[in-house]
Amino acid sequence: MFDDLPHDVDRLQTLRVWHAMWLVRIDAKIAALQQRQTEAEQGRHNRPQPPEWVVELGIGTGRPPLRVHAGDCYMVGKRRRSVGRDEARRLLADGLRACTHCRPDAQLDIIDLSDGSTRTDPHAV
Repeated sequence: MFDDLPHDVDRLQTLRVWHAMWLVRIDAKIAALQQRQTEAEQGRHNRPQPPEWVVELGIGTGRPPLRVHAGDCYMVGKRRRSVGRDEARRLLADGLRACTHCRPDAQLDIIDLSDGSTRTDPHAV
């Protein structure tokens, strides 16, 4: 059937041992990859939900709040604190600026404030 194999027992046994070693290595690699995939799936499943609203914080004592962002906004800085919907609405109504990229004021239905402080930059002329 397979005439390309050696015709003596010693070489055939050597080939068998060689292939058995490779099967052990291949099986170990398969098991490691399956374990990695299982862990990645568990990590995706157990990942905490991003916050719905975020307050970007300033530098210095007390870290004053600077802007309100939607939780998935790409413009939020590293200094931040997650807040609930009610607190985000209160902060915007109290005059804290809204991010101009994710527009939390529009998402929270706080669009027309009398002084427009949620959409303007105090440094702008």
